Amino acid sequence: MPIDSTRRPWWLEPPSKEVAEPATKATGLSGAEAKARFARFGPNLFRERQEKSLLLQYLTRFKNPLVIILLIASAVSAFTGEVTNFLIISCIVLLSVTLDFVQEYRANAAAKKLRQSVSIRANVLRDGKPLEVAVIQVVPGDVVLLSAGDLIPADGRVLEARDFFVKQALLTGESYPVEKRPGALPDTSTELQEATNAVFMGTSVISGSARVLVVKTGAGTAIGEVADRVSRQSEPTSFEIGTRRFGMLIMRLTVLMVLFVLLVNTFFHKPWLESFLFAVALAVGLTPELLPMVISVTLSRGAMRMAKQHMIVKRLSAIQDLGSMDVLCTDKTGTLTEAKIRLERHVDAKGRPSERVLELAYFNSFFETGLKSPLDEAILAHQHIEIGAWKKIDEVPFDFERRRVSVLLDNGETRWLVVKGAPDEIAGLCTHYEAEGANFQRSIDDEALTAIRGQYHALEEEGFRVLGIAWRQVPLDHPHAVVSDETELVLAGFAAFLDPPKESAASALEALNRVGVAIKIVTGDSDLVTRHVCAQLKIPVTGLLTGKEIAKMDDHALQARVETTNLFCRVNPTEKERVIRALKARGHVVGYLGDGINDAPSLHSADVGLSVDSAVDVAKEAADMILLKQDLHVLHAGVLEGRRTFGNIMKYIMMGTSSNFGNMFSMAGASLFLPFLPMLPTQILLNNILYDISEIPIPLDKVDAGEIHAPRVLDMNFVRNFMLVIGPISSLFDFLTFYILLAVLQADEKLFQTGWFVESLCTQVLVIFIIRTRGNPLKSRAHPMLTVTSLAVVTIAVLLPFTPLGTHFGFVPPPARFYFILGAMVLVYLFLVELAKQGFYRWSAVGRRPRRPATRA
Repeated sequence: MPIDSTRRPWWLEPPSKEVAEPATKATGLSGAEAKARFARFGPNLFRERQEKSLLLQYLTRFKNPLVIILLIASAVSAFTGEVTNFLIISCIVLLSVTLDFVQEYRANAAAKKLRQSVSIRANVLRDGKPLEVAVIQVVPGDVVLLSAGDLIPADGRVLEARDFFVKQALLTGESYPVEKRPGALPDTSTELQEATNAVFMGTSVISGSARVLVVKTGAGTAIGEVADRVSRQSEPTSFEIGTRRFGMLIMRLTVLMVLFVLLVNTFFHKPWLESFLFAVALAVGLTPELLPMVISVTLSRGAMRMAKQHMIVKRLSAIQDLGSMDVLCTDKTGTLTEAKIRLERHVDAKGRPSERVLELAYFNSFFETGLKSPLDEAILAHQHIEIGAWKKIDEVPFDFERRRVSVLLDNGETRWLVVKGAPDEIAGLCTHYEAEGANFQRSIDDEALTAIRGQYHALEEEGFRVLGIAWRQVPLDHPHAVVSDETELVLAGFAAFLDPPKESAASALEALNRVGVAIKIVTGDSDLVTRHVCAQLKIPVTGLLTGKEIAKMDDHALQARVETTNLFCRVNPTEKERVIRALKARGHVVGYLGDGINDAPSLHSADVGLSVDSAVDVAKEAADMILLKQDLHVLHAGVLEGRRTFGNIMKYIMMGTSSNFGNMFSMAGASLFLPFLPMLPTQILLNNILYDISEIPIPLDKVDAGEIHAPRVLDMNFVRNFMLVIGPISSLFDFLTFYILLAVLQADEKLFQTGWFVESLCTQVLVIFIIRTRGNPLKSRAHPMLTVTSLAVVTIAVLLPFTPLGTHFGFVPPPARFYFILGAMVLVYLFLVELAKQGFYRWSAVGRRPRRPATRA
């Protein structure tokens, strides 16, 4: 979708006359005008979406092709008298669908949480007087009075400000509070981060006070747009697309098989009802009715294992998506970094470490009486310094015009004015600098000033937030600190701050990279700060895109750039989401790790949304998984667990499709030349149930180490090709069994059906041990429970014809030599399947990850 880059944001436009008029009067709206505007613009709430009824939401879960096949199969089973089969299939389907519905219903709470993330009351001017009103009653044109600690109730333009700092990291990703002040901005200030004359709903006031003219309310606000995107129905994930395609594959095979059998039996004038029941039994035999159960159990087991590793799974199928993930997009603040500003360096004017600078900065922050900024807190937390006899005489508070704060201190012997502020402001006020401590000062000439500026510019280019630290000695009788005292200062040096990366981040990201997960950083922070974090985390920058550049690109251009770019800076929530969608359109399975309100749309759009326990509620609600431990190695462990889960699900799909397809193909082929049915419908269903029982422990099985080294997706071409290679081998031995039964043993109808039932069950159950591993089945041991159930089913198949229950199903005891022949055939069959399997993996293109198409189903 092309982006309209010509659209100017509202903070660059002059307020409309009807909105601006109350501001010029400085009395706010009248009560009558406020009511009129409330009726016109509506309540200050996010757009209420017309949601489907819960029943309709539940019924839409049945649109999956696999679910439809299973329901039809269960209905036909009930029609033919197979009530047990009907109950088993129906319960499995209903349980799976209900679980999906509950998960989706819980996920929709994300948008609702956003509505609770803003303040409940707001202080506005009405009829010239301050009035406290509910936030939902705030309308465009209101003048809102804000002070430290307030949550901002709407988007608006700053009219007046005094020391007004706002924390908007949750919306923009910026680590530091942002100073807001009135005035026009240059036309290039098109990003939220650059809108220094505007405030945004849901952000908070750190210090100072302001009057703000409300311009946008409700869904028109920046956070309202985020809520709208989060509440939209999410696109299907990689795993959901894969299972849907698998369902379509099974549906096509089923329809073709049933039509073939009916056509052949009609051509040979066999009884219509008997042929129909046989065709239906074939259809039931082809359907992997245990797949929903195997997926649910496997994913539930994976979720429990991940919970032990401090990772909470909210959407079970996200485990599979996490295993298939080959690109991890992550926000920086709070995910890769601690989201806690720390003093990293304190250096003199020549860039050398200086305890003197730390001492002066500590004195200034300790004695400052205004609301302490995060930078003050970082200075005080860095190291405790004894105050001794020092006491404060006076101070000049911080304001946005001076961009500095001064305190006047006295220890009984001397009196100092200690100044801290923006480095360019401080450097401009200094006439000397400390060369070797306080006792050795040099004057600042043009050459020295250039060198000093080079020092703090170098720190800024490394991603540091820099404060200049200066001082001057004043007479002991100097009574007050005033702005005019801030001259002829001595520059002590600079304090440099950074939001440090998490201790575990570098090694965890390297571990993810080793297992095939590419890392891309998508942040609202600046490229200088982000590059520094990348350097600390040892992430090479292969390409950089800014939000402004992304805004000028259409989707096709962005898709071309996201492959080679791994750093996206100064991006807003919309641009973050476009990056995610572009990567998905390129065929990647994308995970997103974020912790703020601005991350909610991306968490919602990614194949798997990841958040941390310290994230805001909105991000945790939108995420599919939450890391409870502040260690990104937990994410690496989760990826490996997702791949183990995927491996076990693939085992069932590959075993079920290849074995079932081979047996059903054999049955359809046998109906061409046999004067009777090769197996009775009840015998087919019994065969299917026993085979399913043998596969129940698959979720407990181990996965070979080689299976978790690289991401994999549910590739239908791979499944189909495997089925077409292994299935015919099964059919070959089925036809060999037919020959032995008819030509060697001279079998009648019942003996033929019995012999093939036993051979069919033995081969398709024992081949589990071959298919479950890509390696040598003698070296890769199956789970004991899988071994026990498989051998138990084979034993039942061999002994059933000799029991009264076998007689009920129409079986007769085969002669002893049949079992000797069967034993030899099974060994040869397993050997040939192993050879075919090794050849298939060697020559197939399974190593190449298939790309999902840009147009998604």
